[in-house]
Amino acid sequence: MPAPIPLRFIHRDRAATVVAPVAPPRLVASRPARVPLGQILLESGAISPGDLLKALALRDRQEVRLGDILLAHGWVSDRDLMAALAKQWGAALVDLLAERPDPRLIDQIGAETCLTQSMVPWRRVGGTTVIATARPEDFHRLCRNLPQELGPYAMVLAPERDIHAALLGRRQTALIRKAEARVRADESCRTRDAGRLSRLAFGAMGLTAAGLMAAPTLVFALLFGWAVLTLVLGTGLKLAAFCAEMIAQKRLKRQIPAPSPAIARLPIVSIMVPMFKERDIAARLVRRLSRLSYPRELLDILLVVEEEDATTRAALAAARLPRWMRVVTVPAGPIKTKPRALNFALSFCRGSIIGVYDAEDAPEPDQIHTVVRRFHERGPEVACLQGILDYYNPRTNWLSRCFTIEYAAWFRAMLPGLARLGLVVPLGGTTLFFRRAALEHLGGWDAHNVTEDADLGIRLARYGYRTELVATVTGEEANCRALPWVRQRSRWLKGYAMTWGVHMRNPVKLWRDLGAWRFFGFQVLFLGSLSQYLLAPVLWSFWAIALGFWHPIQAVLPPAALHLLGGAFIVTELVNIVVGLWAVRGREHRHLMAWVPTLHFYFPLGALAGWKAIYEVIVLPFYWDKTTHGVFDVPPSGAGVIATAVTSPLVPAAIPARAT
Repeated sequence: MPAPIPLRFIHRDRAATVVAPVAPPRLVASRPARVPLGQILLESGAISPGDLLKALALRDRQEVRLGDILLAHGWVSDRDLMAALAKQWGAALVDLLAERPDPRLIDQIGAETCLTQSMVPWRRVGGTTVIATARPEDFHRLCRNLPQELGPYAMVLAPERDIHAALLGRRQTALIRKAEARVRADESCRTRDAGRLSRLAFGAMGLTAAGLMAAPTLVFALLFGWAVLTLVLGTGLKLAAFCAEMIAQKRLKRQIPAPSPAIARLPIVSIMVPMFKERDIAARLVRRLSRLSYPRELLDILLVVEEEDATTRAALAAARLPRWMRVVTVPAGPIKTKPRALNFALSFCRGSIIGVYDAEDAPEPDQIHTVVRRFHERGPEVACLQGILDYYNPRTNWLSRCFTIEYAAWFRAMLPGLARLGLVVPLGGTTLFFRRAALEHLGGWDAHNVTEDADLGIRLARYGYRTELVATVTGEEANCRALPWVRQRSRWLKGYAMTWGVHMRNPVKLWRDLGAWRFFGFQVLFLGSLSQYLLAPVLWSFWAIALGFWHPIQAVLPPAALHLLGGAFIVTELVNIVVGLWAVRGREHRHLMAWVPTLHFYFPLGALAGWKAIYEVIVLPFYWDKTTHGVFDVPPSGAGVIATAVTSPLVPAAIPARAT
């Protein structure tokens, strides 16, 4: 491809006049060395020698540009840095807000590609395409990947924020539509036939009702049998996962830890924090994330807010955000979901590792270091690391105590146990970290799925990637009010139903992608969990026999089988209690041990959530029933996280706890 041709520009107040392209210089044996950026900044008085030395030392250990280091620490201003880059590269600065780029050129390259590469095609001048970039050192590599029919290319410079603003100003609609449809149609909820699903659901309920009237004993026995089967399978899977994790932990204690391989250069980590109607959480969020010990120049935190969310936008505008935090505003559209916002913000991320936090999260200070080390130790097939969630308000009330125990089981025993058993790991919604290349290969999140995280965990497995649990803790606020609990759990269950339906469109292909063992685990985790929530009252009715009432199942099973069934129910409950006690044996959570048996009275709320979820799957499939944060948002002093709770599975069957 022809070499880029330099252009010269003459600037006036708000306009730029293009002078004819300068002829390319003759090839010579060697190119004169470019003046170092630091030297230019020193000579212009834009930086002190001491700050420059510190920045150069940091650059030698990190995968980051010198300019980003200087900006992150406030050692240089944007204006001085751009002026120095223009002098170093002999390129002009352009005002993209005054002289807006040509949208036709953006379309030929792709707005998403432009965002990811922090560049925008600006003009066609004399047969040359002028590219505005914030990364001049990458310009020649970039040109090799651009359409050859637009070449040759010439470079001008512009600040990254102006490039982003120019792209949004020209192609905002295209970017948001891409965010809504990044995942393949056959893997997304957006192609579901809502009318057909409604007819099937109403048909199934109608047939069940008719069956109960025509043959009540037989139909009730079938429902009861399915509920018992899913209970036994779910409890068995939970116990197997718990045992696998407990055995693995004992082995780890006996092993002498091998030294971790050194990391030559630390990578940039981008963390997205989706926010919605967060009135007063901004200051606390900044304070909590500021505790992270990862180098500031390598932290790229994006606070993702909806365009229509005036409350959160005003709160962030009033907050003093550090240079390593920035706000990404998601344009309005036909749906408003967390995965849609994440997909939109993904193109703005700078890092090779992508993380997700919730607005109320309080991660351990060394969490990013832990994640980077684990990715470095593992091969590229490990595409996702799931951290552990815990709660900083378990003493608020009984509901928060039960919620804390449930989460401890899910994130410290069930999920790592599933991973050790080689099963699919349904992800939580926060403290997630991905290799960017793998995440983009999958198309990001399904914007139409309200449990986008669990769905992404299934797609990772189907594409051959592995997910591992990493021993780092994030503190959250436990949902401790009954109605918000039901709304939150119903959203999770609705997403589980949608996820199961999407992946079961072609069961044979799912079997081939996952294999028999993981296919079985998927059915128990998703279909079994949904069945347990919906049919919980059917199981509870069994205890009417103990109270002396007649039960329809007595007409089907002999007395010996009834006693065996009752014993199985008791064993299931004992398993949950024993595992729950093990779960909270840590120093921080020992006060919860007395509350473990009361989980028997905690899960009836789930039945309400289950029926609400099925109703919404039919009527409001894409409605996001948001969990309110900041109600009992009082983390302890210090790191603000709980790091010692150890757990096990304790929900009835395999009913999953999930992240907000």
